This record gives sequence, structure tokens and C-alpha cells, in this order.
Amino acid sequence: MSDNPRARKVADRIHEVIATRLERGLRDPRLGFVTITEVRVTGDLQHASIFYTVYGTDDERADSAAALKAATGMLRTEVGKNLNTRLTPTIEFIADGVPENAAAIENLLREARERDARTEEEAKSAQYAGDEDPYVKPREADDDE
Repeated sequence: MSDNPRARKVADRIHEVIATRLERGLRDPRLGFVTITEVRVTGDLQHASIFYTVYGTDDERADSAAALKAATGMLRTEVGKNLNTRLTPTIEFIADGVPENAAAIENLLREARERDARTEEEAKSAQYAGDEDPYVKPREADDDE
């Protein structure tokens, strides 16, 4: 989304309209528990990308995606009725990958903590590879000279 304040306002309004309509329900039994996470509108207000997440299994996500795709026209009409713009933007539903990305990041962090703990345990029993003091010291002057 651009830094255009008008585009931000339109995106917020579209978010409200779509979320309210989904809350009231669609007559599609395939639609699961859908949450609208973000709406991005182009600077010319011609296209809106609506990001959503679905709580449930992969099959429920696929069914909800099909239900949203089927209801796109009706939802666009609803948006057009509630926006004060000359043209109604086209809308596109995009599954948001935030939950999957968050789970992957959480797994990576857990793995990093485990490796750090293993390294810390190994460091407790570690010994120097060479002398304990590897730095070269100046030679002592002999008393003979």
C-alpha cells in the first residue's frame, strides 16, 4: 500500500465492511473461521488485496478460499455500497502466511536454544588446544651478561 492517506482510509473502510459481512455470515457452508488480517489498496484506489487467515486444517483452508473466491462479486458489491468513491475497487483474497511463518520461526528459535544449550554443556568440559597462555612473553634477561 502506498503512503497515500486516502488509500489508507479506503483500506481501513474495506477491512471494516468485509469483516462485518463475514461476521454476519455467508450462505456458503465451506466458509470456516476467517479473520481479515490486512487490506492493501493501490494508490489509484483501483485494486484491493485482502489478506486473511483461516483457523483449521488444510482442507478447511482450501474450502474457505473457494468460498471467498465464489463470494468475491457479492463482497465487492457490498464494498461499493459502503465506499464513497467513484469506482469500486476490484478485490482479491490472499491467504496470509503469517501463522505458518510464525510457527516456522518459533521452531527455528527452539532449535537455536537447544544448540546453544548443547554448546554450553560442551564448553564446560572443554580444554585448551595448546598452552593455557598462548601469548608470547618477553624473554627474561640472563644474569650472565
